[in-house]
Amino acid sequence: MGLPLCLGLDGVVRGGALHLLQAQRLAAVSFRGFTLDLDDTLWPIWPVIERAELELHRWLQRHAPRTAAQFDIPALRRLRDTVAEDFPEQAHDFSWLRHRAIEQALSAAGDDLELARPAFHHFFHWRQQVVLFDDAEAALVALQARGPILALTNGNADLKAVGLDRYFVGILSARMHGRGKPHVDFFHTGCAQLGLPPQDVLHIGDDWALDIEGAHRAGQPSAWVHRGQTAAKPLDTPARPWFEGATLQDLVSALAAAS
Repeated sequence: MGLPLCLGLDGVVRGGALHLLQAQRLAAVSFRGFTLDLDDTLWPIWPVIERAELELHRWLQRHAPRTAAQFDIPALRRLRDTVAEDFPEQAHDFSWLRHRAIEQALSAAGDDLELARPAFHHFFHWRQQVVLFDDAEAALVALQARGPILALTNGNADLKAVGLDRYFVGILSARMHGRGKPHVDFFHTGCAQLGLPPQDVLHIGDDWALDIEGAHRAGQPSAWVHRGQTAAKPLDTPARPWFEGATLQDLVSALAAAS
């Protein structure tokens, strides 16, 4: 059972306070569709990236030992960050950045550049080995019953590879669009793919700046699922999410109470 809900004086539905009956004060809402962030909303991303970087380095030890010897995992990470700084026009494309960093490492160590592609594919495989938050799949079932869900992500997750494609009508990534959140046109393109106006689409995400402020500027209602990381919310923000709480389960409860 999710935590009880509270309707604050600012009109925001919050999980984890007071009594569920207070949620009945909400005006009825009927969102017709959802855009949903992936990383750190459905699964924690940094354990995934750390494991993928470890497996990439192990692969390099077997196939490009000079590169592995010259670049440990932190050095490869720094190289990837340097590539992002050197190519700001590609900063939205995490796959391109990672592949380019691998190429540069191979080149610096004198290894075969043809190894960059299989090395990246090995990393990408491990990048898809996510571990869902406990409430994620049940929430997807509940959301899907209420309307179509479009994944809206700045990352490079593959819904089929992570085993969740059946819950989504599609995915819009920053790589596909040319830039991502918090740009207004990214949100509007997602709503257009759903065939719905922004005001009818609830955007769900964990990142205050990218998800909540981005959706606010795009005219979309939002749900901030912060997983307990509330320090990210600035005091002077104009954004007012429709919901804020720690879990997707709390969001599902809020939608049920307000419908």
